[in-house]
Amino acid sequence: MTIEYDEKGKFYTEVVKKMPVSAVIQTTTHIVRGLIHVRHEERLKNELEREEKFLAVTQATVHGADDKVLFTAPFMAVQRSQVVWLMPVEDDENSEEPGNGDS
Repeated sequence: MTIEYDEKGKFYTEVVKKMPVSAVIQTTTHIVRGLIHVRHEERLKNELEREEKFLAVTQATVHGADDKVLFTAPFMAVQRSQVVWLMPVEDDENSEEPGNGDS
């Protein structure tokens, strides 16, 4: 990564471009559905392996054990040590409410 300085000492860094990936995250107590932003040419797994303590999730929806929505947030930071598993989902799957199909 390069760092450039202007004449006043202000520095600029390269912009890191990321792609939003719909995902389901199982934490130790809840399920979080939302978007995880992954660097171009990388996988969701690479984002999990970063050293940052928190995983940024946008358009987050937190579900309880009964799958009821507990709350939503435009941004949420999930502590990586609390992530049990994570999987990418298709956009239409992310917006569906499980259990609402016709029986």
